[in-house]
Amino acid sequence: MKNILLVYQAVALQNEERGRTDTPPSVITISVDEKPGVQAIANTAPDLLPVAGKHAKVARDHEYQRLGTCSILAALDLHDGHVTARVEHRHRSIEFIALLKDLDRYYPPECTIRLIMDNHSAHISKETHAYLATRPNRFRYVLTPTHGSWLNIVETLFGKMARTFLKHIRVQSWEELRDRILRGVAEINAAPVVHRWKKFGALDEVIF
Repeated sequence: MKNILLVYQAVALQNEERGRTDTPPSVITISVDEKPGVQAIANTAPDLLPVAGKHAKVARDHEYQRLGTCSILAALDLHDGHVTARVEHRHRSIEFIALLKDLDRYYPPECTIRLIMDNHSAHISKETHAYLATRPNRFRYVLTPTHGSWLNIVETLFGKMARTFLKHIRVQSWEELRDRILRGVAEINAAPVVHRWKKFGALDEVIF
């Protein structure tokens, strides 16, 4: 916990410094995680729109059809709020490496990408380490403690998704779910918000 909070504190100081200079950062901190099991659900009958004097809300049949699930792999930039995301059927090493390659293409080649994430098997697999070996000094891991995923700021992004474009979502295909999620991410990136950790009081308790 101490290590994670120290990183967040360093990011806060770095962001404050960036407000006074145009010098690009040498280290960019990204919060990474997966949201598995997002269900693609289709209606069995069309929704009924509100009707004055009968029902004030959209009416939906309680029956539904399952079309499979997807995993959202997301990387949240803690400096400017930009989200790099993929929507996959699974979240194995191959999908995680694809996300790392997206990050590698997006950020300047001279910077180090510091990743805050848990120790999921895909993050530390031999396949992932083999890829990391091809990009020496490009990525740096900071792992959250076991059962401490709540420390990862990207969880606030997933919460925002759940409250907005994922809430009560109904689709006609798995592909439609994927496209709508990516469209939601694009809308987030059109007006990004920097996610911050504000409760640094616990840091003194951990250290002392």
